[in-house]
Amino acid sequence: MAPDRVFLTGASGFVGSHVLRELRTAGYRVSALVRDARTAPADCDLVFGDLRRTGELVNALSGCRFVVHCAALYSFAPADRAAIRAVNVLGTAGLLEAARVAGVERVVITSSSAAVGHERNGRPANEGDYPPDDDRSPYHQSKLDAERAAFSGRVPVVAVLPTAPVGPGDWKPTPTGKMVLDFARGKMFAKPPGRGGMNLVAVEDVARAHVAALERGRPGERYIIGGENLTMDAIWDALSAVTGVRPPQWRAPYALAACIGWADEWRCRLDARARPLVPREGVRMSRERMYVDDAKSRSELGLRAAPVAGALQRAVAWYRSNGYLG
Repeated sequence: MAPDRVFLTGASGFVGSHVLRELRTAGYRVSALVRDARTAPADCDLVFGDLRRTGELVNALSGCRFVVHCAALYSFAPADRAAIRAVNVLGTAGLLEAARVAGVERVVITSSSAAVGHERNGRPANEGDYPPDDDRSPYHQSKLDAERAAFSGRVPVVAVLPTAPVGPGDWKPTPTGKMVLDFARGKMFAKPPGRGGMNLVAVEDVARAHVAALERGRPGERYIIGGENLTMDAIWDALSAVTGVRPPQWRAPYALAACIGWADEWRCRLDARARPLVPREGVRMSRERMYVDDAKSRSELGLRAAPVAGALQRAVAWYRSNGYLG
């Protein structure tokens, strides 16, 4: 009997490339949606297309038993806000409808822990939590809206909600990867304002979670994929241990960081090609503890997160071996 075929989006991205590897290791055949042959992955069948034209994907989806939807536009740039909604929300809704027409049995979507929000009164967020709608955070809002679009479709859906993945292969990089890279380059001149924190998770664990959700996840359910809840100071210390770079000692006042964030946003609004150096969303999040409880994924999907220190070490080693660091 031929192995089941999975239609995978985002296979050339950070998380998606690791998901592709895990799917192939698990024995699945993979059809990967790509836009650019220059970044196309190997060891799979390529489907050239765009999430903004999902009606064209029905033929490629035919014959695929499952869909794993990892693709998303992750950006804090003001110029990308319309595209974020077009790709992340409308693209997800269109993909689910194309999957229904093609007869797909199950879809796993990559959501985000942003879709549960942050710690509440000292309690880490879980799958039953939802943040308030917030148009000040277009990317985070898009992940919540994409979840809603997926669950309102007519194909069984399982949602995987990773926290902040770290590890090798973050080539763009993502905002979390940029944090690692900037620290390794000695570009962090101040500690983040506030006393916030976040959950970091090894990208390999996130990839394994997608396969587990495909095989054992319950349709209609959300699964947080987390690693370790860490204060920002603890993350700085962990990066210092990995890179040998001394962490900054001065903590930027929140008001100063907020002003810099506003100025940076206006710079990006005036120059559509510019990318934020101090995103306003990042400044706001620096005061929050974005901690999660991943007990559900450990219980139902059998996941056990590896230590984050190893993932940070693999990330820095990959940047060094690929010329990002001198």
